[in-house]
Order: sequence, then structure tokens, then C-alpha cells
Amino acid sequence: MQARLEQLERRLAEVNLLLSGEDAASDLEAFRRASREHSELTQVVECYEGWKRAIADLRTAEQMRSEPAMREFADEEASAATARAADQEALLQRLLLPKDPNDERSVLLEIRAGTGGDESALFAGALLRMYLRFAERRGWRTEIVSASESELGGYKEVIVRIDGGGAWSQLKFESGGHRVQRVPETEAQGRIHTSACTVAVMPEADEIGEIDIDPDEIRVDVFRASGAGGQHVNKTESAVRITHLPTGMVVECQDDRSQHRNRDRAMQVLATRLKDRRTSEAQAREAAQRKSLIGSGDRSERIRTYNFPQGRVTDHRINLTLYKLQQVMDGDLDEMIAALSAEHQARLLAELGEGAQ
Repeated sequence: MQARLEQLERRLAEVNLLLSGEDAASDLEAFRRASREHSELTQVVECYEGWKRAIADLRTAEQMRSEPAMREFADEEASAATARAADQEALLQRLLLPKDPNDERSVLLEIRAGTGGDESALFAGALLRMYLRFAERRGWRTEIVSASESELGGYKEVIVRIDGGGAWSQLKFESGGHRVQRVPETEAQGRIHTSACTVAVMPEADEIGEIDIDPDEIRVDVFRASGAGGQHVNKTESAVRITHLPTGMVVECQDDRSQHRNRDRAMQVLATRLKDRRTSEAQAREAAQRKSLIGSGDRSERIRTYNFPQGRVTDHRINLTLYKLQQVMDGDLDEMIAALSAEHQARLLAELGEGAQ
């Protein structure tokens, strides 16, 4: 590990020279890449420097132990230096873990009502609010791309774009089945019902061109939009439905009055879904050899239960239960996400340890 860290130190010096050169700003894309690399390298190298200082302090304290008058002080210094070195080494191991190239991307988040009828659709609306509030706490931008509302005010299906640095890194473990246990407002006998929704989180494709979509492999249909929106949406064919013939994927967008903008949004959603499909297929092949502790992200996998009578939420992948359901539904997902991320990092570290043996 030390050889790699020394290599990163040298690379940071090279990047510093690149950024300080006269031609640094002439290529904006290269400048952005170098700036991102500089930020990542600086964090690692500063941690490495902290580890080296702690090791140097430890050696100094060990030398002081030879003097009887300094032995007690030296023992305290050695203990403190050992603790600092251990902390810095643990942080270095996490910083050197393989990076997810999608971590900084924006995401498309899809919520679909499942079993439970109207109650499931209402729960889909509650989940949407939870994620929107979480994004608001982060200062991220959100945009409803497509929505199919239910009669009681929930959603049969809703797609939201969440735009913000690190959105994928924070939300990538949310894909799967979300189950709710509560007494519906329409339940006269006060019985607890169980219903479910599925959530799919996908890193957004940078551009449609990132995924090659053959125009001959799609069918585009336009039609009159339905639902809220006044007379305009019902009189013009502004809604767009795109069918990807090889996979059978269908994307509809009708929230905008402009057919052109609806088509662009639908193509972006299709490109993101195709990108997610390729990634999922690659992960499935890898999962055949290694099972993830966090879970595969399979849409059919039940990952979480929201129990309203008991005020608790449980993530089944890591056996974590929090008795703060109302705060979670109001977007306070930090503790849950931190635990999932920590478990993911622990798995990666274990895999690296197995590979080194």
C-alpha cells in the first residue's frame, strides 16, 4: 500500500503543475478532469501525510522511553500516536477503495405502486415526498419527469430527476421493494394493511449519445395528454410514447406542453434505462460468483419495511431498525444511508483482503 501512496504523491505533484500551467484553462474539459483528480488525490495524500506524522511521533516516543524521567510521558505520547496512526490507516483503506464512476452523477428515480391497490399508490406518493425532502435537505434540484396519478391522490407511477453532486452515491442503495404496514384512511375497522412499492434508482446518462440508440429500433407515438393541465393538454398531441423494440421498454412523457420537450425527456429516460440494464446485466454476472451484503438492487428484492403502528423502519439487508419513522418519511435518511454505505465499504475491504491472500 505504501508504494501506491508514494505513487499518488508523485501524481498529485504532476496535477499541481498541470493546473498551474499557462495552458491549463485552454481545454475546459481537461481542466475539469484535472480539478476532480486533484481533489481526490489531495484527500488521500493529506491522510497519508497524517499517517506518516503519527508514525514519526510514535518512533520519537519510543526513543524517549529509554529515559526513566520521560517514560510516563513517552507512554502517553506513544498511545496517542498509535491511535492516530490506526485512525489514519483505516481512513486510507477506505479512500483507496475502488471508486464508483457514477457516484457524482444525477439520478432518475422511479417509484411504482405494487400490491395494495389505492393504498400502494398513496404510499408511492409518501415515498416521493420522502425523496424530494431528502433532496431539498441536500440542496439538489428535482424535476418530475413523468407521473401517472391515482384517483385518491397518490401515484401509480412517477419518475423524478434528482440533479446534484453525489446524488447516485447517496441514493444507489434505494432500489428494491419498499413495504408499508399501516391502517389506511379508508379502513373503517382499523385493521393494519400491508402494501408495497418498487423503487428504481438509475445514474443518469450524461448524454443520449452515451448510449447508442438506433433510430430504426424505436417507435415514437404522439397522443393527447390526459389528466390535469387544463384544456391545452387535451386538445394538442403533445404527449410522447417511445417504444424500444429490441427490449420492449416503453417510456411515456406528457407533463410538458411541448411535444419536442416531452420527446427529449422520454429519450433521456430511455437512454438511462438502457444504461441501467447493461450495468445490471454486468452486475448479475458478477453476482453469480460473489453475493453482495447490501443486496443486488433487484427490483423484486424487499429491502425495507415502514411500520407506522410501531413507528419504526427496518432495512432488511443490514438488519437495521430505526424508531424514527416520521423523521425518515420527512426526508431524514442520513442515518440509514450512512449505515448502508458503511456496510458496502466493509464488504469491499473484505474482498480486497481476500484478494490479497
